[in-house]
Amino acid sequence: VALCSFFVLSGQSVGTLLGRLYYNKGGNSKWLATLVPLVGFPILLLLYVIPTSKNPSSPHIEAHPLPQAQSQSQSFFLKRLSFVYLPIGIILALDYYLYSLGLLYLPVSTYSLICSSQLAFNALFSSFLNAQKFTPCITNSLVLLTISSTLLVFQSNSQNLKRVSKAKYALGFVCTIGASAGSGLLLSLTQLCFRRIIKKETFRAVLDMLVCQSLVASAIIVVGLFGSGEWEHLGREMDGYELGKVSYVMNLVGIAIACKAFRIGMMGLILDMSSLFSNSISAVGLPIVPILAAVFFGERMDGVKVMAMILAIWGFVSYVYQHYLDDAKLKSQRNSVGGDE
Repeated sequence: VALCSFFVLSGQSVGTLLGRLYYNKGGNSKWLATLVPLVGFPILLLLYVIPTSKNPSSPHIEAHPLPQAQSQSQSFFLKRLSFVYLPIGIILALDYYLYSLGLLYLPVSTYSLICSSQLAFNALFSSFLNAQKFTPCITNSLVLLTISSTLLVFQSNSQNLKRVSKAKYALGFVCTIGASAGSGLLLSLTQLCFRRIIKKETFRAVLDMLVCQSLVASAIIVVGLFGSGEWEHLGREMDGYELGKVSYVMNLVGIAIACKAFRIGMMGLILDMSSLFSNSISAVGLPIVPILAAVFFGERMDGVKVMAMILAIWGFVSYVYQHYLDDAKLKSQRNSVGGDE
């Protein structure tokens, strides 16, 4: 859990900073900004070389499975492709594109405020799809994390955004709301699919989910990139990038790697804990980004950002404390059953 949380926080922070750097230094392709976080999935193929543990209690495993077993395995893969990878990949592509549009047309502070609604959407979907129970500690955690994210709207040094029409501003608002709802639904659906359809909580199952859904989403965005004609301007965009061509490529590669680390961490937390817990960890990273921006971009760190950070840590500790209580209760029940026996 600690390792996955580190992947989530570091991947989210680095990806956000590099994404801001891309726009600040001359990048302006919304389709490319959507594609880069998705297209880095080939990096995950290297993880397939990690050997998986074998079941020692089943020594008589046939080296060559029967044709009937192969047919069942293929049928199961097609089932997962149809009911898991393909739908989730489509939602993922749409979600990333809506986030790109929202960030294009909204100020950063307004964008951050709307993105905080993802916690509420995830809590709503988790209650219906994953039977998530809300205790006082969890409710307190969600309230604090939402407030910490909302406080960012009161930043006095928000980055200036080029003037946009009221129609585009409204479009950005609606797109960001839709993206937040899509992210909450995506996390809850992923948890549901692992428990009801895939029924395997293994490292290989996580890799399959990440690779397949990223492949589907990347294919959709590539079609949009070429269909919109934005690919014709990428050469000029690279030539005009303020930091140079090499930095342009390194920036995009860094975004891809950071986003894949973020996705691996989120998947791991969904398997080990819940989609709501993974979303809460992600919410903790939202106030961290302004601190890193103050270090690397020279932005001023004001009292509002400090208060948002304190509330985020408080909310995170409240959520962890609830899991500590659940674990202590489970151990007590086990000890009681063992004593009775």
